[in-house]
Amino acid sequence: MFFTLKKFVGGLLMPLPLLLIIMAIALSLLWFSRRQKMGKVIFLVGWLLLGLLSLQPVADSLLRPLENTYPTYHGGTQLNYVVVLGGGYTYNPQWAPSSNLINNSLPRVTEGIRIYLMNPGSKLIFTGAAVPGNPVSSAATAAKVAESLGVPATDIITLDQPRDTHQEAQQVAQRIGHQNFALVTSANHLPRAMVFFQEQGLAPVPAPANQLAIDSPLNIWEKAVPQSLYLAHSERAWYETLGRIWQYFTGKTAPAQSAN
Repeated sequence: MFFTLKKFVGGLLMPLPLLLIIMAIALSLLWFSRRQKMGKVIFLVGWLLLGLLSLQPVADSLLRPLENTYPTYHGGTQLNYVVVLGGGYTYNPQWAPSSNLINNSLPRVTEGIRIYLMNPGSKLIFTGAAVPGNPVSSAATAAKVAESLGVPATDIITLDQPRDTHQEAQQVAQRIGHQNFALVTSANHLPRAMVFFQEQGLAPVPAPANQLAIDSPLNIWEKAVPQSLYLAHSERAWYETLGRIWQYFTGKTAPAQSAN
């Protein structure tokens, strides 16, 4: 119950629903009260924030500091395991396997496979529970994709009970202890994930995937026109900020240390 409530409240605090709620309050003031000036000001602020957060320069400037915390994995100490955290997914057996991994999941899995291939003898660990109504877990779906790309089933371990990053860290610690492993997740999520794993006494090698903030030159219209893509980038930055605030208030503040 608490987990569901946390997810629901967190969803409402994302930029799009939060700003829509703010603008709805403004419209209510304009329609049903005499506080016309206040309603206009609130609506204007909400509209401007929505526009700004949908611009590439603003969105990516919010996201880039998170994504630049750790460098891309290029090898080093021999790894025993490559842990790939779960993300968005669905499951339709009629689809190409990779089509069942949505949003951040497919880049995580492909990066995990790349690192697995760089470390002969290692094992891939996929984490993530099933969402309500889906008979297949996030971990099992990722494993099917890895197998379709040539990874032997004997080299794959699925942990399909964890529902969030904290639980994923606990399950990994119980399964592999203090053996060398890389932690693969989205670059913007990795700083927060490292804290959860360090809290378990583990020292994972950070391996960011799915970088989103754009550094290459863009056409002027791509920078000047609001787009849903960049609003999603702002949402990721805000989501991770909320997550780190939650970590702080729950006492999970172990320092994230770079290693590669």
